[in-house]
Order: sequence, then structure tokens, then C-alpha cells
Amino acid sequence: MLKILLHILVIAGTLLLLPRFIPGITVEGWYAALVVALLWGIIGVTLRPVLGILTLPINLITLGLFSFVLNALLFWLLATFVKGFAVAGFVPALEGSVVLAVVSWVLSAAL
Repeated sequence: MLKILLHILVIAGTLLLLPRFIPGITVEGWYAALVVALLWGIIGVTLRPVLGILTLPINLITLGLFSFVLNALLFWLLATFVKGFAVAGFVPALEGSVVLAVVSWVLSAAL
């Protein structure tokens, strides 16, 4: 339980730093960042595996690179649901989702 809470807090902190480095992403405060981090985790557990199976042929053809596109589209979709979180286009969504994936991977490796 503590690992999950720490993971959500680190992702929320990363989300707060993203607008400084990636133009096109807007996060308005800790509340929006925490909601996005929580929903990002829920999407990662529920929706992403289903979409991963459905897009498996495309993923095999592109040697796994389509998973980056899928993550970016989910990140962009998330911006439509959370007030105070906005993504201006596909490229900022791609960059933001890659940064979140790297931070999440490093955090999982550290824990």
C-alpha cells in the first residue's frame, strides 16, 4: 500500500514538473496532478492491457513502437476528463507519456 501511494505521489510530482520542460502540457496545482496520477494508474491497470491485446498485430508489425502511440493517446484522452490538466496535441502527449513511463520504470526498479 505504501509503494502504491509513493508511486502516485512521485507521478504527481513529475506531472507538476512536465509543463516546465514540455510546452503544450498544463497542470494547475497538486489536486489536478494527484487526480491525473491516480487515473493514469487506473488506466494502466485496466484499459492499457485490453488495448494492448487489441492492437497486438500493429504492435508486432511496428516492433513495439505502437505502444508509445497508444500511451500518448491515453495520456491525451486523460486530459479531456480532468479539469486543470490540458495537453495541446499529440507530440506533447507523446513526450509526456514517455517521461511518465521512464519515471515509473525507474521508481519500480528502485522499489
